[in-house]
Amino acid sequence: MRRRTALVLAAVPTAFLAWFFAWPVASIAVTSLAHPPVPGSSIDLGVIWFTVWQAAVSTLLALAAGLPLAFVIARFDFPGRRLLRAVTLVPFVLPTLVVGVAFLALIGPSGMLGIDLTGTAGAVIAAHVFFNFAVVVRLVGGLWAQIDPRLEEAAASLGAGPWKAWLRVTFPLLRPAVIASAAIVFLFCLTSFGTVLVLGSPQLATIEVEIHRKVSTMFDLRGAALLALIQMAGVTLALLAYSRHQDRSRVQHSLTVADPRPVRTARGRLLVIAAAAWTLLLVGLPTGVLAWRAFTSGGRPTAAGLRALAESTVVDVGPAVAASLGYAAAATLIAVGVGLPAAVVIAAGTGRISRWFDTLLMLPLGTSAVTLGFGMLVALDAPIDLRASVAIIPIAHALVALPFVVRATVPVLGAIRDRLREAAAVLGADPRRVWREVDLPMARGAVAIGAGFAFVVSLGEFGATTFLARPGSPTIPLAIFRMLGRPGTANLQGAMVLSVILMAITVTAVLLVERIRMPGRDLF
Repeated sequence: MRRRTALVLAAVPTAFLAWFFAWPVASIAVTSLAHPPVPGSSIDLGVIWFTVWQAAVSTLLALAAGLPLAFVIARFDFPGRRLLRAVTLVPFVLPTLVVGVAFLALIGPSGMLGIDLTGTAGAVIAAHVFFNFAVVVRLVGGLWAQIDPRLEEAAASLGAGPWKAWLRVTFPLLRPAVIASAAIVFLFCLTSFGTVLVLGSPQLATIEVEIHRKVSTMFDLRGAALLALIQMAGVTLALLAYSRHQDRSRVQHSLTVADPRPVRTARGRLLVIAAAAWTLLLVGLPTGVLAWRAFTSGGRPTAAGLRALAESTVVDVGPAVAASLGYAAAATLIAVGVGLPAAVVIAAGTGRISRWFDTLLMLPLGTSAVTLGFGMLVALDAPIDLRASVAIIPIAHALVALPFVVRATVPVLGAIRDRLREAAAVLGADPRRVWREVDLPMARGAVAIGAGFAFVVSLGEFGATTFLARPGSPTIPLAIFRMLGRPGTANLQGAMVLSVILMAITVTAVLLVERIRMPGRDLF
């Protein structure tokens, strides 16, 4: 790719990130110094400590829940394997607020299990494990499926037992994926907002929740900005430590797409049955209870939730659904419009500048949505005041979804052989036609996958939207939160019905993404 072409393509994502990410983040730092402290307000070290330790425990338990499933799905071929794989992704694409409502229906004050665990660390950690174990299954399972099983067989032929062969041969090769998944889960738990807002308490708030509380109820901009800076510093340190460890622990070996073997032994069948049962329990229990509680009362079908939605004076369901779908469509277009040229530049480049550009595009993934929304609220009043514009919401959603579009597209563009482009050029095609006739058809599926994830991410986005949405035009997650804040069982059931509607939309979207996923390219 010519240098001039690369600069032109890189200009769009660079300007987008500079205006809507770097400038708001810098404004937070300025705000923390410019505003006087609010009397009686201080940084609660207990909030910081709880944020860190619950993220660490949630990460360890997510690894324990996901690794056995990753092994079974990667190594065995059995009826329903593709469906089981798709089911594991359902929790990850659910909006965090819906996950909180699902656990409220399970272990809330009137939960199905009959025990009230809300306001406890156990409820928060359980919801985080439910939400994040798919990351472990997908990242570790994707690499596990490409490790040649003959390596373990060779170790066994030399006298190593199954456990010793796994520990000495397979695990060192898997370690980069295990650490990568652990790092991602830790960051997600570190910046958790919607789930903690529903299941936590004033004594069990994460930094995200505390930032929201300081801005929305105390108007303590200085305290919120300081917390946002502390969180960003923690996330940056975690990313640097992860990057340094990855460079040191990198292991080069031959990858092959090893076909999973049919289940022939009783032990294999037992493993598959246990994995399927564990997945259905882990995924099906909270979501199934949510759907059951939404449409029943005392074990009998009821339309009380639907009536609550229809008669509600604080939520207008039709406009909320229309607003969510409209914002999601707009955010998807923006994310693809910004992410595709960025992916072309990254895939074509091999030097340090390309790697830095790739890292720059990933930064929004490590920054909390609450911080982004807060920063936009503080910063985007000049040169055009976007704070009162409806455009700011899809822009914020696109910023959060941008890394998914880039990560889905770069590997496919990078895998296209240069000989195809050279052959097209020899036949007289100019660079634009080469891109249109060679690159675009081959990358179309990956772009569609990235767009699908962007659509789902936007549908469930809650943290930034709480700061940016207009009072009269809430999205579905905001409407759910408003109903949860109203007393009465009818409002609770209405919130559950709305959660089921949002869950159905997101699951349908992710199943469509699964159908267009290309075999052999397990991107996520």
